[in-house]
Amino acid sequence: MSTYVLIHGGWAGGWVWDKVTPLLERNGHKVVTPDLPSHGNDETPIQEVTLQSYADQICEVLKAQSAPAILVGHSSGGIAITQAAEYCPDRIETLVYLSAYLLPNGVSLLQYVTGDTESSIGSLLIVAEDQSCVTLREEGLKAVIFGDCADEDVDRFKSLMVPEAAAPVATPLTTTEENFGRVPRVYIECLQDRAISPSVQKEMYTHIRCERVISMNTSHMPLFSAPEELAGHLSSLSL
Repeated sequence: MSTYVLIHGGWAGGWVWDKVTPLLERNGHKVVTPDLPSHGNDETPIQEVTLQSYADQICEVLKAQSAPAILVGHSSGGIAITQAAEYCPDRIETLVYLSAYLLPNGVSLLQYVTGDTESSIGSLLIVAEDQSCVTLREEGLKAVIFGDCADEDVDRFKSLMVPEAAAPVATPLTTTEENFGRVPRVYIECLQDRAISPSVQKEMYTHIRCERVISMNTSHMPLFSAPEELAGHLSSLSL
């Protein structure tokens, strides 16, 4: 059995994995779902949040495990797991990108978002006057991010979502072939995604080679709409 460290995406927290966690645990796996800095129950001031702090926190969680873990990143969590893999590759068995940003060295998430002309996520973004964070407008949220999710899942997200620090998404990734490049990678694409378009997902996993690509016919949030299928795919990666 394996240890899974599940990293949430923007505006969320470890709670987004609540439907998936028991399914993995039922198969005998250990599951850890940390809150990144300034997300969920973490009280780090948003002005102190950096991509480095994301990676450092993930590496601390990985180093606390008894063996290398399967590290899963959803959405913007992709940049966090990539940077963590550069710093502690020996603590990671496999990197899994769930409709997530899989970016090359020297590129920021912000650069990729602005280049995704098929994405509708831009219509939801509200940038703070001081540019320190970004929030989501609720109008259109279901259509863009939660297309196939139950209304109660959308309502829960709305009640728990937090502002997203701008610094990490504007920071270029720093990776090398010697560290990040040697960790096996898997991509799970979501074919009905309107937040990260399927064409951009394909572009990312084609540009940075993945050992396996798994397709799910879901919106951006299969952890809500298809947890059984998602848990099955994740369990299939266990050695």
